[in-house]
Amino acid sequence: MHSPERRGVHQRAHTGRIGQWDSVRIFLEVARIGSFRAAAFELNASANFLRKHILQLESAYKTTLITRHVDGIRLTPEGQKVLDAARRMEEAAFGLDRALSQTTPALSGEVRFAITEGLGTFWVAPRLIEFQRAYPGLLVDLKCEMRSADVLRLEADVAVQLEEPNKPDLKRAKIGRLHVMPFVSPSYIEIYGMPRDQEDIRQNHRIVLQDADQTRAPQMYEQYAGRDPVGFVAMRNNVSSAHVWAVAKGAGVGWLPTYIPAVAGPLIPLDIDITFSLDIWLAYHPDAKRIPRVRQLIDWTIQAFDGRKYPWFRDEFVHPDDLQKSYKGEPLVNLFAGFVKEPRSRIA
Repeated sequence: MHSPERRGVHQRAHTGRIGQWDSVRIFLEVARIGSFRAAAFELNASANFLRKHILQLESAYKTTLITRHVDGIRLTPEGQKVLDAARRMEEAAFGLDRALSQTTPALSGEVRFAITEGLGTFWVAPRLIEFQRAYPGLLVDLKCEMRSADVLRLEADVAVQLEEPNKPDLKRAKIGRLHVMPFVSPSYIEIYGMPRDQEDIRQNHRIVLQDADQTRAPQMYEQYAGRDPVGFVAMRNNVSSAHVWAVAKGAGVGWLPTYIPAVAGPLIPLDIDITFSLDIWLAYHPDAKRIPRVRQLIDWTIQAFDGRKYPWFRDEFVHPDDLQKSYKGEPLVNLFAGFVKEPRSRIA
């Protein structure tokens, strides 16, 4: 039988080893991705920093978990066992976080909202002011990027994306549809003329291409372009905000959501039979709706994409020229309005 002093030493040593959650979390990410370099990019840290943490973990347990190879890393049999246990630790940590979140007073605290960059910038961000004023005790952490957030791993409480979530444990709902068609700006037409049809665009015009996750731009290009991009693609970008600005300033013909003219300037839709649609999906953790502040954000998000109020999110295509008479809601915020002003006269 151990003395109290001996038991205390043993307990402290044991706690010191299993308390290395940061190192376990890093090991879990490296093992998932299969590369120190790629995991370093994902975690916004250096590869050496990640290696140091895993070496500390291996030293604490006196076993090798990972071996390095030219094509990445591989787990040892011991590493595979630790990976399985680490996944259970991660799920338990998430469960603890969710349990603690539910004890926070209702409608206070932080909610994390992940959404594609275009919808987040041009549609959701201007409307979140309404949500914030209704619930001033909430801090909304809005992440706008084309990579889908991992809601099960609590990268976000609520996510809106253009690809159907494929994890069976997620709650998901289709909340709208994004219709996309080609647009040009008046300044482009002044220089290059009005595009007449698909062949005219291929032969005599230039396009702006958004190449990013959750878009169909590369597939659309392969299907319709039929020519080398050099001299035809005026600009290729990876975010919607740069894409909209490029089209609005006359860089070329660009495919945009049908609601864009209402929020981003006088763009002209082209009826050349190249349109496509993307379903808009809402995803959240099954336990999230039990947290009052997250439930309010979920309900607000569904309303923000309600096709009955906002016709551009309906399943059926509504032409941009018909949106004004179809829309009966409050005036929309035009992002470009007020950016260009007459120069002030200089005070003598």
